[in-house]
Amino acid sequence: MLGAGRLRGLGTRAAPLWPGRAGSRGLGARIRARGVSTSWSPVGAAFNVKPQGRRLDLFGERRGLFGVPELSAPEGFRVAQENALRKADLLVQRVCSVAPGPQTVLIFDELSDSLCRVADLADFVKIAHPEPAFREAAEEACTSIGTAVEKLNTNVELYRSLQKLLADKKLVDSLDPETRRVAELFMFDFEISGIHLDKEKRKRAVDLNVKILDLSNTFLMGTNFPNKIEKHLLPEHIHQNFVVAGNHVIVDGLHAESPDDLVREAAYKIFLHPNAGQLRCLEELLSNRDLLAKLVGYSTYSHRALQGTLAQSPETVMQFLEKLSDKLSERTIRDFEMIRGMKMKLNPQNSELMPWDPPYYSGVIRAERYNIEPSLYCPFFSLGACMEGLNTLFGRLLGITLYAEQPAKGEVWCEGVRKLAVVHESEGLLGYIYCDFFQRAGKPHQDCHFTIRGGRLKEDGDYQLPVVVLMLNLPHPSRNLPTLLTPGMMENLFHEMGHAMHSMLGRTRYQHVTGTRCPTDFAEVPSILMEYFANDHRVVSQFARHYQTGQSLPKNMVSRLCESKKVGAAADMQLQVFYAALDQIYHGKHPLTASTTDILRETQEKFYGLPYVPNTAWQLRFSHLVGYGAKYYSYLMSRAVASMVWKECFRRDPFNRTAGERYRREMLAHGGGKEPMLMVQGMLQKCPSIDDFVSALVSDLDPDFETFLMDSE
Repeated sequence: MLGAGRLRGLGTRAAPLWPGRAGSRGLGARIRARGVSTSWSPVGAAFNVKPQGRRLDLFGERRGLFGVPELSAPEGFRVAQENALRKADLLVQRVCSVAPGPQTVLIFDELSDSLCRVADLADFVKIAHPEPAFREAAEEACTSIGTAVEKLNTNVELYRSLQKLLADKKLVDSLDPETRRVAELFMFDFEISGIHLDKEKRKRAVDLNVKILDLSNTFLMGTNFPNKIEKHLLPEHIHQNFVVAGNHVIVDGLHAESPDDLVREAAYKIFLHPNAGQLRCLEELLSNRDLLAKLVGYSTYSHRALQGTLAQSPETVMQFLEKLSDKLSERTIRDFEMIRGMKMKLNPQNSELMPWDPPYYSGVIRAERYNIEPSLYCPFFSLGACMEGLNTLFGRLLGITLYAEQPAKGEVWCEGVRKLAVVHESEGLLGYIYCDFFQRAGKPHQDCHFTIRGGRLKEDGDYQLPVVVLMLNLPHPSRNLPTLLTPGMMENLFHEMGHAMHSMLGRTRYQHVTGTRCPTDFAEVPSILMEYFANDHRVVSQFARHYQTGQSLPKNMVSRLCESKKVGAAADMQLQVFYAALDQIYHGKHPLTASTTDILRETQEKFYGLPYVPNTAWQLRFSHLVGYGAKYYSYLMSRAVASMVWKECFRRDPFNRTAGERYRREMLAHGGGKEPMLMVQGMLQKCPSIDDFVSALVSDLDPDFETFLMDSE
C-alpha cells in the first residue's frame, strides 16, 4: 500500500525516467555515478540481530531526521517550512517573469519539490514518530504547506504562466514527451481547483474542496468507531469475545476469523448497524464531490478521478467489472457450494451461507486440504533470510545490491529502523530505503510505502536521490531468536519492496512524476508483481532456510502454500468486484437513484451473490471511499497487468536479466512521466484489451497440477 496524504495539486505526483529513454535525451550523460561506500554491510545480518544500541555519545553531532539538519528537534519543522515557503515565493516570482518554454516546467517542478520535501516528510513523521512533540510539529507543517498549496492552486498569475506555454502549439510541439506530460499534469491540478472559472465559481470550488476534506476526515474517523449493544440482547456465552463496559457490549470489528458462527453473526450485525450521522456524512461527501466535478467541467466525479489512468473512463471500468463478474460467476458459485458444504459439516443446524461465513470457512478448508499451518513455515522465513532473498532477486534481475548503512545520530526516529543503500552495479548509488519494520506502541498497523524525497535532475546536472520509508509491523528479534515471518508477512514484505524499487529505479527529470507518483491503477503493478515472485518456488528456494538447521523449505511446501491461496479465491475476487462496482456507482451520475444502503443491496445482489443482511450498512465502514474514491477497481486492474507481465516475461525464468532490464526500461523507469497504457504496451509488446485483463485474472485461479503430482509422490 502507498502512504497516504500526498498534497493535492502542486504536491500530488512524482515518478522516474531512465537515462537515454525517449523524453530523457542526454540525461544519462549528465548524471554522475556515485561510488561504493566502505561503511555499507551485508543486508541479511542487519535484520536478524537485535540492535546493540550506540555507545553513549554526549558530544556527537545530531544530523536530524533523514539527514535534514533542521530536524534534529521538533522546532526544526517550523524552520524547514519557513525556508520552503520563502523559496516557493521566489520561484513563483521567477516563473511568472520568464518567457514560456521548457524552463517554465522546470521551475514548476522545483516549486513542487521545495514544498513536497517538507510536506512528504512531515506527512510520515506526524503518524510514525514515537515522540508527541515531533508528531505535533509535523502536523503543523503539513497544515501550513497544505494551505500554501491551496493558495498556489488558485494563483491566477501562476496559472497563466503555464497556460501561455500550453496555448502555444509550436512551443508545445518542441517539448519532449515527458516535459509536455508534466506540464499537462500541472495544468490538470490547476483546473480541478477551478482556477479557469470566474471569480465567484472559483471561490465555490475552493469552498467545496475545503468541505470535502472535512467530510473525508469525519467519515474516515467514523469507519473505525465501535458500536455498542445492551448486554442482555446478546447470549451470555459470547460476551467474552467482546469488550464489556458496564451494561453494554462493545463491538469494534467483524471478528471474521472467529470459529463461533454466532460471534461472527453478532459482530457483523452490530458493527455494520447504520449510524445516522455517518450516513449523512457519506451522502454529503458524495454529493459535494459530484458538485465539484460538475463545477470544473466533468459529468461525474468518476470521470474526473479517472482522467489519465489506465482505465481512462468509468465506462471502461464498468465494462471490465461486468466482464470479470460474468467470467467468475460459475467459479464463484462453486466456491460458495464448497464453503457451504464445510459449514454444513461443522454446523448442520445452521447451514445457510451468510456474508460473515466465507473468510472463516475458506480458512478451515485451506488448512484441512493443504496443511499450511503458519508455524510450519515461519522458521524458514527469518527476516534476514527474506531480505537476502530480495537482494539475490534484485541482483540477478536488475544488477542491484542492497547494503545496510549505519544511520547517523538523530537520523532515524526509532532504534529499530534500518537504513538501506540501493546500489546499481554500474550506475552506483540510486537512493535510500529506511526500513521501519518492527512493532511499537502507537505505530499505525498498516503496511505502507512513503515517499520522503522524490528523485529529479537538478539544474547543476547532479541527481537528487530518492528517499523512501517502508513500514511494516513485525515482531522484534531477540538475543536468541530472529524475527520469523508468516507466509503472509513475507508476501507483504515483497509487495512493499516492489513499491520501493519503483521509487528507486527511475531517473525522471521531474520530481512531480517520480516513482509511485503515477496513476493509482498503475502504481500497484510493481508491488503486486513482486507477490508473484514471492510465490514462485524457484525464487523462494533461494532464501527460505530453517534459521536453526539451515534446511531448505521443501518445494512441495511452497507449492501447497501457493495452491492454498486459490481456495475460495473466485469468491474473494467476486467480493472485490462488488466493492469496486459500488464505488463506481456512488461516484457516478447524481442525484443517486436510491439511498446508499439501497444501492449497496442492489449491487450486492448483482455482483456478489450472498444475501444483503437487513439493517446493516457496510458502506459506512468502507474507508477506501475516501482515499480511492472512484478508483477502488485499481487493485483488480493492477493485478491483471502484473499477472500478464509475470506470465509473458518471468514465469519461464524468474531471474531472466533481459526481462528484468526491459521491465526497468519500459515500466519502472517512467513513474508518472508516460501514459500508463504505453508503458504496459512497451512491456508486453502488445496493447492488451479488457478481455485480456479479465482472462489474466481468471486464469490465475486455475489449479497447478504439478502440486497435486508432487503431493501424490
